[in-house]
Amino acid sequence: MKNLWTKIGFVALVTAILVYSLLPFLWILRSSLESNKELAQATNSFLPSALTLTQYHGLFANQDFLRPLLNSLFIAGCATLIAVVLGAFAAYALARLPVKGRALVLGGVLLISFFPQVGMIGPLFLVFKKIQWINTYQSLIFPYLILCLPIVTWILTAFFSQIPAEIEEAAMVDGASILRTIWDCFVPLAMPGIFTAGILGFLLSWNDILFAISFIQTPNMYTVPMALVNFRNAFYIQYGQIDAGVVVASVPIALIVVLLQRRIESGLTAGAVKG
Repeated sequence: MKNLWTKIGFVALVTAILVYSLLPFLWILRSSLESNKELAQATNSFLPSALTLTQYHGLFANQDFLRPLLNSLFIAGCATLIAVVLGAFAAYALARLPVKGRALVLGGVLLISFFPQVGMIGPLFLVFKKIQWINTYQSLIFPYLILCLPIVTWILTAFFSQIPAEIEEAAMVDGASILRTIWDCFVPLAMPGIFTAGILGFLLSWNDILFAISFIQTPNMYTVPMALVNFRNAFYIQYGQIDAGVVVASVPIALIVVLLQRRIESGLTAGAVKG
């Protein structure tokens, strides 16, 4: 009986947390399906009186939201790919090579990820202005790489540490180089960790607005968060189209997480239990 009440309490707690977490997004979804007239009336009903796709039509027809979506996909994708490649090599070195002060290095890597973004903007702006990178893709890819690389390295180091050394030794006995060993042995076995690190790095890049506001100047270079901020004119803020944009921008991330759920779980629990 005690176990039954424990399970009921656990399910109730998880349900409450889930509802609390999803409620803001559900309200945004509801608002995105309302007309401007209904939004102006500010009704409190959970469901709109009449569903309409007017806001989504205006999002792409009037705001040209496809361009910011493509910009964000390209910038976040490039930053994530570079971070995963570089992070894999760094993680292999930290997990396998006799590095002195390994714990301090990992601690320093993690500490970098907590460095405030606002402290980087001034120096980076001066450097980018000097090399004429302002308002370019690389002006965002490089800062996002700074954000992604520490967390990617940390996750992959924990995952690589769980791979048996015998696999690596067997590959080297067969004459494989370090690069071949990483590609043929470590990468296939570490796919859950790579997916997890990649998704977390992609999220950091996809959701950023501080660097975008600092280094991007023209509408054709806007990322998704920056485009949403600028859905306004001199007299009116397009709240309905902003809500529709938030829903559209959330779909790729939601699909990735749902489709790769098991791999993400495996990657997040890497290093939690010693074999």
